[in-house]
Amino acid sequence: MEQATLELTVGPVAHGGWCVARHDGRVVFVRHALPGERVRARVTEETTRFLRADAVEILQASPDRVVPPCPYAGPGRCGGCDWQHATLEAQRAMKADVVAEQLRRLAGIDRKIVVEEVPGARDGLGWRTRVQFAATPDGELGFRHHRSHDIEVVDACLIAHPEVEAVGAEAHNWKGASGVEVIASSSGERNVVIAPRPRRTVAVPDLEAHASILVNQGRGRSDARHGSGNLHERADDREFRVTGSGFWQVHPGAAETLLDAVLTYGQPEPGEWALDLYCGVGLFAAALAERVGDEGAVFGLESEAAAVRDARSNLRDLPQARVERGRVEEALDRFQIERADLVVVDPPRSGLGREVVDRIASLEASRIVYVSCDPATLARDLAWLDERGYPLTDLRAFDAFPMTHHVECVALLVKR
Repeated sequence: MEQATLELTVGPVAHGGWCVARHDGRVVFVRHALPGERVRARVTEETTRFLRADAVEILQASPDRVVPPCPYAGPGRCGGCDWQHATLEAQRAMKADVVAEQLRRLAGIDRKIVVEEVPGARDGLGWRTRVQFAATPDGELGFRHHRSHDIEVVDACLIAHPEVEAVGAEAHNWKGASGVEVIASSSGERNVVIAPRPRRTVAVPDLEAHASILVNQGRGRSDARHGSGNLHERADDREFRVTGSGFWQVHPGAAETLLDAVLTYGQPEPGEWALDLYCGVGLFAAALAERVGDEGAVFGLESEAAAVRDARSNLRDLPQARVERGRVEEALDRFQIERADLVVVDPPRSGLGREVVDRIASLEASRIVYVSCDPATLARDLAWLDERGYPLTDLRAFDAFPMTHHVECVALLVKR
């Protein structure tokens, strides 16, 4: 069926990399457009309440529009970037508008937001230190189209860190793989994590790099080839082990930037009792432990087994720090955690949720520092925390994902 094409005047930015327009009384979420533009848009999805569309022709351009630096960006192409057609200043302004709108709509908080640059991404390119490629059945690498399983085959990714591109993964064939992740650590190591298709083997190519290859075999088993699969990252003058494709900030400047914001807001003092929930490999827990000292204590919770092993290794010189495995929803009760002076949370995109908000509030901490990668779930949780006596005191937003709609926020909540 031929897709309908609409002529639209584009309105404000919306969460998720869209702008909002209207047609015959219905909302149209438009990609590849900018606020204030007049565009011709091809409808890609229709529901009873709204339409989705791609701007395929710009009739009246915004002064913030630029030519996308990547040849694979654009309607019906790679879905990895949302804003390559906008200046960096405009991208940050739109992200700020999204954060402010989510706070206002979901939490009733009216606050001016400024999205800060994170060092290490000149021109918004070359920053992504962890890149997940999708593989076609023929073994070529690329990225999926937006809201699609179709793959745009690429020979290079402009937002990938130069050390990722130095591995040369796109130049090789990965037949039998469903995906290939290339990782470049801040210590100069490289790793390639291969996800085979079911009941398929993958011939690991002879890469032009000193890369360790970890081939995931499923059901919790893995076979490490050409290396252990471990990487080492540096932040706050410490080294952190990260196994395989375990979580670490993908922007080279993000770990230090977010850690500085957490410590500035949290102000951990010697002798305090701090919690680091969703602690990953221990980035925040290590810094908190150093600052509360021998008379204080830090308790970290993490649900991923590999991350818990890494965190325990990374904190082994800090006896005042302890990391346990578990979901926050049940583990705080299981380990009989009844109080804290400071709570740091860095949940996944789904946020905390009402149950965890209530449990955290019961700890009676004097302050909570909330690190979030999703402004919608952050705003929802802030509204619930305010109900429990923890109003938003301050918030900073960071452009840790240039060219995309994603934004990282750090919020401070002080007990009323």
